[in-house]
Parts: sequence; C-alpha cells; structure tokens
Amino acid sequence: MLWGFIQKMSVKVMKPIVQFRSLATDLSCSKCGKHYAIDRLQSFSSCCEKPLIVNYIIDEAFQRTELAGRENSMWRYAEMLPLFDPSFRVTLGEGMTPILPLKRLSFEYGFDDLWVKDEGLNPTGSFKSRGLSMAISKARELGVTSCVIPTAGNAGGALSAYAAAAGMKATVIMPKETPLIFREECQYYGSELILVDGFIDKCGELAAEIQKKTGAFNIATMKEPYRLEGKKTMGYEIAEQMDWRLPDVILYPTGGGTGLIGIWKAFQEMISLGWIDDAKLPRMVVVQSSNCAPLIDLISGRPVDRTTYKTSIANGLVVPEAFGKDMIRKVIKESKGYALSVSDEQILDGVKEVSSKEGILISPEGAATWVALKDLVAKRIIAKEEKILLLNTGSGYKYLENYR
Repeated sequence: MLWGFIQKMSVKVMKPIVQFRSLATDLSCSKCGKHYAIDRLQSFSSCCEKPLIVNYIIDEAFQRTELAGRENSMWRYAEMLPLFDPSFRVTLGEGMTPILPLKRLSFEYGFDDLWVKDEGLNPTGSFKSRGLSMAISKARELGVTSCVIPTAGNAGGALSAYAAAAGMKATVIMPKETPLIFREECQYYGSELILVDGFIDKCGELAAEIQKKTGAFNIATMKEPYRLEGKKTMGYEIAEQMDWRLPDVILYPTGGGTGLIGIWKAFQEMISLGWIDDAKLPRMVVVQSSNCAPLIDLISGRPVDRTTYKTSIANGLVVPEAFGKDMIRKVIKESKGYALSVSDEQILDGVKEVSSKEGILISPEGAATWVALKDLVAKRIIAKEEKILLLNTGSGYKYLENYR
C-alpha cells in the first residue's frame, strides 16, 4: 500500500495549459525607440539595425500573489510573455530551475550567503531551452514552418528539440570544432547540421544567407525579439524563489548576453508591476573567457583585435562580437556592475572544485563565474558578506569531451 502511494507521488503530472492574457503590446528599437508591430514576423530594427524588445501594458492589477498554484515552468509568467494564443505553446517543461546553496564552498572560503541557479536542469541541458521555447512558440503562432540558427553548441540542440516538438524544419550551423555531443544532439532531433570553419560569427553570416535564400526564420542571438523574452524568466524566478529579495550581486557568464539582458529586463518589469523595490537592484557582473573577451575590451576601451581570439572549453563564451553589446554595456552601467575574464586553466580548475565540493557537475561557463567571484573578492570588489548568486547556464555532462 505504501509502495503504491510512493509510485503515485513520484509521477510528474503535466497540468493542462491555462490561458492567461498576454500583456504584450508591440516591439521597439532598443536604440531609438521606434515602434514595430508585434502581430507580424520581425527580426531586428530596420531603423538602427539594433535588437528589438517587447513592450507590455504594465497592469498593476496583475499581482505576484496570482502565481500561487501555477505550473512550475517559465510559462507561469505568461502575462509577461508575448504569446497570445496558448495553443501554439511549445513546451518541454523548461524553467523553474533550482537555486542551490553552495554550502561547502561557503564554509571553506568564508561566504555568508552564496547560491547558484542551476540552468543545467532544463530539458535540453541548458538555459537555451527557455529562449528557444519562447521563440519557437511565437514563430509557430506567426506561421513559421522553417528556421535556422547559428550556434556554439547548446542553442543548436535546444532549437532542434523545440522545432521537432513543433513539427518545424530546422537548420543548425556550428563551428567545426564544436564537440561531438552537440553535433549529434541536433542530428538526433532531426535538424540539418552544417559545420563551418571559424567562430559563431561565421555561422551567423551563413545563417543570414540561408534566411535570404530560403525564407527560413533566423533565430540568431538578439536578431529576433523572442529568445530574450524566454531568457528573462530567469529574472522572474530569481525574485520569486528568493522571496522577492534580490541578491546583492549576480555573476553571469556572457557570450551573446541574452540572459544577462533578459534578467535585467525582468527586474525593470517587476519594478513597474510593483513586485519588487528598485532601491536595491543587484550589481550585474559579466564574466568572459580570456580566450575571447570582446566585451571586456569594449568596456575597458581597449582596441578589439579579433585576430587574437581563439576557442575555449567554454563554447558559449566564444562570441567575437555580440549583436546586443550596447545593451550589455547599458546593463553593467545601470547596475553599477563589473566585467572581467578568466583563463581556460582557471575554468577547468573551477569545474573540478565546484563539482567535487558541491556535487554539481557544472558547465565551464558556470565554473567561470565561481573563478571570477574569487578574483573579485580578492580585489575587494565583492564582499564575502554579500548575498551572491552565480548562474550555471548548462549541464557539465554535455562538456565532458571539452574537459578531456
């Protein structure tokens, strides 16, 4: 009898989709503010050739108390997502990843309040599940049947999974040096895989050509407005999971920067909704690999020399030029944040340390935030007494080939 009860309790029941009214109104250019229609397929702004952002009617009647009892996925925030018809939703259960205390590392290093949000527990093993669930759902609502994406790894797998679930054709373009697991993942989901010489920017050039030639929707980072909306749900979750009291500082591994921009966008929206106080927002810290750190060069005013960039064990950090770089820089400035890079050797040491001390097989991107934290504490930029949140953006299981 007890065993029967345990069996019943262990079954995860997917609740039927409940319709909540999206408060999305239109899109606007992130630079000049020009408005664009949300009821037609858009990429980036034609006025300034900058990312488009989704705007919402801020309805203070939408209270955070309404979240109680909703599904444990990113779609619990449906009012603040730009999908109007829930029948087009393509979901695999993404979001509501845990925020875990780093107890042993805290004890060893003397931290008072240290946490990690583990995005490796998303359906496709990384935070990319969020952005691609949202982007594919909206593309489906707007009649898209074929899509293309340039990727350094995880985004290709996520697109492939969600496109398969939606019945869409998907083309994934990756650097040839991308580890085998990421390539095979896309192929098992049924995507067409194209490998190119060079970094993700070369993949992006080919994706643009394919888009022009075939009409496939290009879901490149920040070159369409909906991946950002899925990624921003990390910010909503951070606030809700931490009982609406935000950390003092958030360290984020940054390649294209969609997650960093999205988290900050979520905080601004929650301020407007009256869910959080704007008096004490966290400082946002950008962490890059020293093998490819264009944002560090940009922010410090150093000349950007793309010829010096090389690959890294942290695939997701190898982005020679982020399309949303102006927005990333704005987040750092508004949050009074910081930016720094760490070496591949440090990252690998960080993987071993976090994994062996905390039982989390962390991604190299996530390990980079731990290494960066130690550096910033040594420089007295972050205090051990502060409430600190690290973002682990993917599962280390997908990077075992890199670690070898």
